[in-house]
Amino acid sequence: MPLVRIDVNQGRSPEQLQVISRSIHEAILAEYGIPERDYFHVLTEHPRGQIFAQDAGLGFERTPEVVMIQIFTQAGRGQGAKQSLFAAIAAKLAAAGIAGEDVFIGYVENAAGDWSFGFGRAQYVTGELDVPAR
Repeated sequence: MPLVRIDVNQGRSPEQLQVISRSIHEAILAEYGIPERDYFHVLTEHPRGQIFAQDAGLGFERTPEVVMIQIFTQAGRGQGAKQSLFAAIAAKLAAAGIAGEDVFIGYVENAAGDWSFGFGRAQYVTGELDVPAR
């Protein structure tokens, strides 16, 4: 059950924003085999000049079309699975017209007890939801 936060500069149409979100979700579905309805995205548009995303010394330039992605998910997937996910997200976004240098991903892991899906309960802990298998 990843929670995905997506930050972009203003200027895209609602349809383009939907394509970005769906592309990321489709990559997660394909790579992690999660249920379709495990779709939890927060997409935030920022005025230009509020997102800073340099190259970390890798020698390329990003454009104002940068897409900053934060994925919060339960721990337990190996580095190979994460790398496959990163590549799948970049490929899906490339198909949507977003250059590889404009895809930035941060991946944050936590435990089953760190999630509440409503009502103030940790449903993985109470047994209302099964902890996803890896």
